[in-house]
Amino acid sequence: MARTGGRLLVDCLAAQGVRRVFGVPGESYLAVLDALYDCQPQISFVNARNEGGASFMAEAHGKLTGQPGIAFVTRGPGATNAAIGIHAARQASTPMILFVGQIPLDVRGREAFQEVDYRAVFGSLAKWAVEIEQVDRIPEIVARAFATALSGRPGPVVVALPEDVLAATSEAEPARKVLVPEPAPSPVGAQAIADRLAGASRPLILAGGGGWTADGRMALDRLARAADIPVAAAFRFNDLVDNGASHYVGEAGIAMAPHVARMIREADVILAAGIRFGEMTTGDYTLFDAPNPRQYLIHAHASDAEIGKIYQADMPVQSGPNTLFAALADARCGGARQTAWTQEGRAAYEAALACPEQPGGVDMGRVMEHLRAVLPPDVILTNGAGNFATWPGRYFPLHAGARLLAPQSGAMGYGLPAAIAAKLEAPARTVVCFAGDGDIQMNCQELATARQAGAAPIVLVLNNGSYGTIRMHQERTFPGRVSATDLANPDFVQLAEAFGFHGERVSHTSDFASAFERAASAPGGALIELVIDVEALTPRQTLSQMRQAALARADAAG
Repeated sequence: MARTGGRLLVDCLAAQGVRRVFGVPGESYLAVLDALYDCQPQISFVNARNEGGASFMAEAHGKLTGQPGIAFVTRGPGATNAAIGIHAARQASTPMILFVGQIPLDVRGREAFQEVDYRAVFGSLAKWAVEIEQVDRIPEIVARAFATALSGRPGPVVVALPEDVLAATSEAEPARKVLVPEPAPSPVGAQAIADRLAGASRPLILAGGGGWTADGRMALDRLARAADIPVAAAFRFNDLVDNGASHYVGEAGIAMAPHVARMIREADVILAAGIRFGEMTTGDYTLFDAPNPRQYLIHAHASDAEIGKIYQADMPVQSGPNTLFAALADARCGGARQTAWTQEGRAAYEAALACPEQPGGVDMGRVMEHLRAVLPPDVILTNGAGNFATWPGRYFPLHAGARLLAPQSGAMGYGLPAAIAAKLEAPARTVVCFAGDGDIQMNCQELATARQAGAAPIVLVLNNGSYGTIRMHQERTFPGRVSATDLANPDFVQLAEAFGFHGERVSHTSDFASAFERAASAPGGALIELVIDVEALTPRQTLSQMRQAALARADAAG
């Protein structure tokens, strides 16, 4: 059957099981938009207001589902706007594919209108950047894009779509659904890992990265329970393990809790599963000696490129996280000797959940206590970047089934687009977005996307009138010389109502419970502005003090 390149591309997406794409329409890929007209409702197009928001939505979809999130943007400005989502997907090891409109092939190299060399621009950000130059190769390249996004260390792929290729016709057929094998340890290798863990007196599992399935998470939980091995999550991968489990000891992330840093330093055997040893998880690369760690290191990763990249493992294992823990389930990792070690880590984690009372109108510690009491076990939390992200990241334990969608790249503006993607994928689940006043203004226009698409998250905006994280560093490095970090904000309640959301402002902690109840019942989504008294000891300042104190205690302990 002859069809345009645009229709062939859409049929290829349908063959891969794609049901939803995110984007901003552009004249450079009109043939795709026309094909999508005939594919409704099998594939829906979520019309974002900015390509950065669309790419964040696609990244969050990939993180939540494990399947590549798909974004379509136009050439030039559309592609450069979308680059932030590619960077976020790369740092978080999230499968994602960005399709970008492109100038016709016959005018390449002339700096035609909005011409960009996408291989050059995205070569260091994406796992693969490619331009389709022949219409008959669309099925091949789309299938490879899916395989690349999902295999090894998952990540983003960029595919450029020249206008004339999309307009040409082809008799080619879509490729069958991509199947990506996950490498696994041999039975002998799995037993060697089990033996090393069983013989350790202070073992620790560090879990993170992409490619995890629900079965993989459960297998990790079973191993840790059976062998009594403490588990720490890598930066913003808190949802890989039930935070209520007796073996969970906290996040190895930004402003790391001193007890987590101590456990990493003092562990005699560390099983690092799926992690890439980023700056946050390694305490600015201080918790492990490079290239030869003091700890006995078992590093398991699906990608051979990650093994030995920074630290040389005593036992390198090319294995995905799901096959790794499935194999370890068949091995014996008995660990009665670890009981005190695990209990101490767990007790320290539980103690760290308590937040001292804070002066000012809104006490975020009490807000988090209320949310922990009323939110369902399968809640989905999202956040962007800023000191406010410490509240969902550190003070909300995620139980089995709950998810945290947060940017490992530290990108502001991520939380709202992520919440929209999550609510569209899981409309029956409660989705709560945490945002700062500066953070929300990066992508607040996507409230219109949420309204149009029928997504109804709850958005909590912590308004302290500043870029809090930058102010924190500024006050520490250049005391008394505040520059460029104050914010003159809009009326967030009126802003929410203008986009069709329920809006409320909370200035006193006692008013939060009733406001949140109304927000949870608002059919079209809700935004609650939490007014932080910046003249008092604000959460921003509290977290600044906590971070500095934590670093000081960690230095003293190490």
